[in-house]
Amino acid sequence: QYESLVNPFVILLGIPFMFIGTTIGLLLFGLTVTMPVWLGIIMLSGIVVNNAIVLVEQIELARAKLKEENNNSIHDAIKLAANLRFRPILMTTLTTVIGMLPLAIGLGEGSEMLQPLAIVIVFGLSFSILVSLVLIPVIYDAIHTHTTNQRLSVK
Repeated sequence: QYESLVNPFVILLGIPFMFIGTTIGLLLFGLTVTMPVWLGIIMLSGIVVNNAIVLVEQIELARAKLKEENNNSIHDAIKLAANLRFRPILMTTLTTVIGMLPLAIGLGEGSEMLQPLAIVIVFGLSFSILVSLVLIPVIYDAIHTHTTNQRLSVK
């Protein structure tokens, strides 16, 4: 599946962008970086990487399918993959965010300790959905178009 370092690089590029949403959440609630925040960041990293893997893998499958039909367009593969994976990524993200909302709001006894974890996940995941559905395909397109053009110029 991963014959080169390009696809894992594209997948891992989503991680730095989740810190924007995380930082916004921490600043809005006036929280400091504590152990629950770090746990939330680790959990969030896994979710963001999983979303990116699902999308990049689908793009690769779409490219292979379109190549069989003599269509080498990266743009068509990205459109096809984005259409197929938009709903699953959105649904898993929304269920996680909605599931964390009671904890983020601070409902229930003892929620104060885990509230920073939930805030990090809610804000980070809300922002990273944009990254997963918009930025990952754009980065994939830019990198693969660049590498394809380099291969063509070498031949």
